[in-house]
Amino acid sequence: MSKENFETLKGSIAAMEAAETKIPNMPVDVYLQEASDLFEWSKADQKQLIEVGVPKNYFDEFEARIGALRYAQSIWNKDQYTKEEAQQEWDEMSPKAVDLKNEIEHAFRFAFRKRQDLLSKVQGVEQGTSNADLVQDLSDLAALGLANLPLLKAINFEEDKLHLAASQASEMSILLAKANGERKENSSPKITRDKAYSYLKQAVDEIYEAGKYVFWKDEARRKGYSSRYFRMRQAS
Repeated sequence: MSKENFETLKGSIAAMEAAETKIPNMPVDVYLQEASDLFEWSKADQKQLIEVGVPKNYFDEFEARIGALRYAQSIWNKDQYTKEEAQQEWDEMSPKAVDLKNEIEHAFRFAFRKRQDLLSKVQGVEQGTSNADLVQDLSDLAALGLANLPLLKAINFEEDKLHLAASQASEMSILLAKANGERKENSSPKITRDKAYSYLKQAVDEIYEAGKYVFWKDEARRKGYSSRYFRMRQAS
């Protein structure tokens, strides 16, 4: 049902302006539970709350807004997990890739020792130490080696290592893109999650404030119009 809720409201969620979009200030699972509790608590008071200005559609859409955020959060969680896995794979794979790169460069320096033009290309590849450089270096070395196989065969260098370098460059490029995505605060799943949260928060905040106003003399009812999470934090 959460996915259907999201699909129903995704136009309104996507339309949230950057200035309106907030970052959750409590764990999202806690916020979802508090929103669900608020929906149940406010059912008996809807008429009074609407009379003081709470838009009726906030109540009509309340459950759908909760479901939409739950779905957006699950997509973001899945995205985060995928990126963490990619980073772990990169960490396991990169030391072997560095060893392969060093071995190929060592062989090239010997095989191309009488060709300054080729040595200059090897030296160019050796510059740079970033993860992106490693991916590009493997690809460049594979291409350079395959273009000059006779010189490499003369020193009994294994051609398969060039193909391995090319395949590792391709695989690691994908891993690096996924791993780097985790560090981007503007990733699409995160933006969508934040917008879905903000869309629900519009209704939650309005109902909280209206409830406090209507029941300012009724402590028993008023307590349901504030966050239990923040009450407990203030008390601790």
